[in-house]
Amino acid sequence: MPYYVYIVSNRTHVLYVGFTNDLTRRVAEHQEGLIAGFTQKYHLKRLVYFESYADVRDAIAREKQLKGWRRAKKIKLIEALNPKWSDLSREMS
Repeated sequence: MPYYVYIVSNRTHVLYVGFTNDLTRRVAEHQEGLIAGFTQKYHLKRLVYFESYADVRDAIAREKQLKGWRRAKKIKLIEALNPKWSDLSREMS
């Protein structure tokens, strides 16, 4: 089973780093506003970055690492692979 570390954002580039074992479901929950709290408050519905891991421990460690990064470093990570901040969930299915 793959595990994912992901970053969702909005039009003003507010960022949220998360972890899941079902990226399609989790992004749909963000897009439908089903996750109460920060992501719902800031309408974080755009999947702008993700990584896949085979081992849950590696994914959790990476999530913690990214959450500890400064905003500028996260933006560089996103823009290295997704310079237009496109919604990557549109390519998933």
